[in-house]
This record gives sequence, structure tokens and C-alpha cells, in this order.
Amino acid sequence: MHETDQFLTTPQTPVIKVESLTVRYGENTILDNVSLEVFKGEILVIAGGSGCGKSTLLKQIIGLEKPLAGKIWIDGVDITEAEDEQFEEIRKKMGVLFQSSALFGSMTLSENIILPLMTFTDLPPETIALIMKMKLGMVGLAGYENHFPDELSGGMKKRAGIARAIAMDPQILFLDEPSASLDPVTAAGLDHLILNINHGMGTTMMIVTHELQSIFNVAQRIILLDKSQKGIIAEGSPLELKEHSTDPRVRNFFNRKAA
Repeated sequence: MHETDQFLTTPQTPVIKVESLTVRYGENTILDNVSLEVFKGEILVIAGGSGCGKSTLLKQIIGLEKPLAGKIWIDGVDITEAEDEQFEEIRKKMGVLFQSSALFGSMTLSENIILPLMTFTDLPPETIALIMKMKLGMVGLAGYENHFPDELSGGMKKRAGIARAIAMDPQILFLDEPSASLDPVTAAGLDHLILNINHGMGTTMMIVTHELQSIFNVAQRIILLDKSQKGIIAEGSPLELKEHSTDPRVRNFFNRKAA
């Protein structure tokens, strides 16, 4: 055995692993036999046209819905079989930004952000308040602690939603259409924030989006879903797929006009 053999690389263990996932609503199959992996510190984008199952896949992975068949591992735990207590432990490792931001309108930003900390930790109030201010500062909303969601612009609501999603320093961050309905400048600022969180905290990210510019701004790897295929038709870097794919569905996706 050579001296360097001990340093040979081994396949990285995925943080998220989806195996043979099938999702059906009534008689309508949305996803059929889908498998994928997401690795530590990676930004993976799930993309595709309307109705292809992007948000459905996200709901399955974060445990909001149960699949008809297949397995989903988060940090080595099969959440399709996990007991409630075990799933709660896994959920603490995940942060989620829903498309609507899902902020509680009757709560100030500070109250929205401290909610998960008060629910899932035993930290003293002064520590929770400090974390809240730090997270708002990270997303460019320092000084907005006492504002209510309806006093904010769309982009600010997204940032506030991200602040709440990262309140507990999650290992994995899920973002559902983070740039939807935002103007190009605001969307670019949000993309920059996403990259900063990924680089600064090492957070693994799965992002659902159809926005071409955001895909090229943030995606390290993209998985493209197709409605007729009911699953994955392409996987790779955005540039690689745009320039080299021979699948007309992939080429049409990347060569359409940006929304």
C-alpha cells in the first residue's frame, strides 16, 4: 500500500438522498421513480416548467407530505419511516423559506424570528434577542425589529423570511421560488444574500425556481424536471446544460426569454 493511499478520495455521503420517489394525487402521478442526492455545502436548484412537480418534490423532502413509494434520507435518517420524535430532531436541522415568505402578519419581525428559537431551544431571552438582531443584520434588515410584514416590500419580506429560516443555524436551507415576483435588481440582491449565507455558514441549499437569471447566479448544480416525464430529464451545471444538452426540452428551457 502506497503512503498516499490513505488520502484517496471516497464518494461523499449525501446530506439529502431521495430514492425511487413516486408521488400521486388521486389518479394523477406527479413524480415517478425520482432519485437524487444533495451534498454538504452544495447549492442545488430544482427547476422545470409549470406543473412539473418542483414544489411537490420540495414538500416531500421537508416532510410536509408522504410519498406513495420511495425513501428520503435527511442526514442519514429516513424521514418516510421516522418516528415523530426522530423527525423533530431532523426538522431542527432544516430551515425553509416558503414562496409566500409565510411570516405571521400579526407579529413583528423580531417576534417572527424568535418564534423557532423559543419553540425549539432553552436559550435565555437575552441570547435569543441577540441572535434575532444578528440574523436581521445578516439579511440587511437591521433596525426593522418592530416592523410588521405588511409594512415591508416584497424583497424585504423574502429577506425577513430567510432571517427566520436561518434563526437556528440550520444545516440545510430550502427555498421555494425565492425570486418570484421580484424586480431584477431586488432578485439579484437576494441571490447575493443566498450566496453569502452559503459561503459564510456552509449551509447546504435546495432551491426551487424557474428564474433563469437566479439559476445562473446561484446554482452549482441543477436538476431539471419535466411534466410529461414525471421526473428528471437533465442534471449538471446550468452552463453545461444550456450549451451542450441535445434534449430539445432542456434547450427550450434555457433558451426561453427570462421571465
